[in-house]
Amino acid sequence: MTSKQSAWTGTVEFEDTALAVTDTGGPGRPVVYLNGSYADQSHWRRVIAELGGDYRHITYDERARGKSKRSADYSFEACLRDLDAVLTARGVDRPILVGWSYGAMLAVHWAARNPDRAVGAVSVDGALPHEWLTDANKEQIRKLFRRLSPLFPIARPLGLAARMSAAQHAEINIEANELCAPAVLDPVFDRLTVPTRYVLATGGNLGGDPKLMEQIRANLDPVLARNPNIRVSAKVASNHSKILRNDFGAVADAVRELATAPAHTVA
Repeated sequence: MTSKQSAWTGTVEFEDTALAVTDTGGPGRPVVYLNGSYADQSHWRRVIAELGGDYRHITYDERARGKSKRSADYSFEACLRDLDAVLTARGVDRPILVGWSYGAMLAVHWAARNPDRAVGAVSVDGALPHEWLTDANKEQIRKLFRRLSPLFPIARPLGLAARMSAAQHAEINIEANELCAPAVLDPVFDRLTVPTRYVLATGGNLGGDPKLMEQIRANLDPVLARNPNIRVSAKVASNHSKILRNDFGAVADAVRELATAPAHTVA
């Protein structure tokens, strides 16, 4: 399937940053894990343990998250470029991309842009179309992060904050929500020709009303109806924040499903 790679932990120098990367090596199908907005690679340890040594697991911290260095650019497009840089540096060919929350958006966008380079994508409670963001909501987000900024040093080990200013935290959140607008996200869904599996949480999350979150998840139904490459693999009991901790088995099952599916032939 792939040539054997040695296990490696180090940094990938790219643009004005340096990304902390871990590659378990081995000859198995490469699986690349993409973190939530402010999370680090440690959140994937249960999924990786569940999948075991039959896969080559590649994790990394996005700019200013975890052990990676700061940057002058924290945009979504910069994070997509970082993914390309990691894949190139580690010689990764045709991975399965697995993303949680913000990372799910990265996985879906990258797979849509690079259909011949990906086996498939797993979206863990992310990349969901919605359009609730108003100018008032944006200002609320900015105020929230300003208010929470004294707690950032405590929140960083929990994957709830990065080494960024309050304004930078807010703009990442706002941009991600803007990218979820159906007018922006639907064309991405329509370009997806690789098998894509969703593992959906239940109820609310930190800062997310349960009813609103369930409505956002229901917004995926028209997408499923028109693109047979996209399916829901599971809807689990955990909420958005706890899904990787409590329902890692469902995420691992979605990866196994893609690893055994014929390439680009999902009905």
